Amino acid sequence: MQTPCLNNEEARHVSAAIENAEKKTAGEIFVVVAHHADDYRLVPVLWAGLAALILIWPVAHFTPLAVTSLFLLQAAIFLTWSVALSPDVIRFRVVPGRLAEAAVEKAAREQFLGHGVHLTSARTGVLIYAALAERRVEIVADDGIAKKVEQAEWDAIAATVVQAAREKRLADGLVKAVEQSGALLARHFPPSKHDRDELPNRVVEL
Repeated sequence: MQTPCLNNEEARHVSAAIENAEKKTAGEIFVVVAHHADDYRLVPVLWAGLAALILIWPVAHFTPLAVTSLFLLQAAIFLTWSVALSPDVIRFRVVPGRLAEAAVEKAAREQFLGHGVHLTSARTGVLIYAALAERRVEIVADDGIAKKVEQAEWDAIAATVVQAAREKRLADGLVKAVEQSGALLARHFPPSKHDRDELPNRVVEL
């Protein structure tokens, strides 16, 4: 069983920050924290295949081994690397950066749609998605916000969460990101008397 990303007190702290931030804006903030965006089960296999292809060449070149022996050695290399790279603590560290980035972006979009962040009445929903294994944070803003707020501003907020997570202060980073997001939304989408809370303020953990 996986350890929770946030303990109960930390989760309540983030939820309270969301509630407070939304009092100052017509925008809606939704937070998802995932242990990982993908399991990357094929990554060890791909690295093992590459190792088996590369490492066998010097052996074949400098030794008189028969083809059958070379094939068995290559299979052994493949199996050894596959097993060695499979544990979570290692597997997530050998995921290519672009693959991890694409996985986090895809997962964030899925959570954005899956939790209905795109269904707010004024299209002013924002998702903060943190993938811990990848050490990446993706902020997805709905169309109504994207027209007024540059993605670079969201990226800067995301960077604060990444840095805090590296320092083992994930909850603090999320609270800060929520506060910054709320301030940014308040600048462009001030509250009105008709506002209602359209999305849950609780943190979703995956």
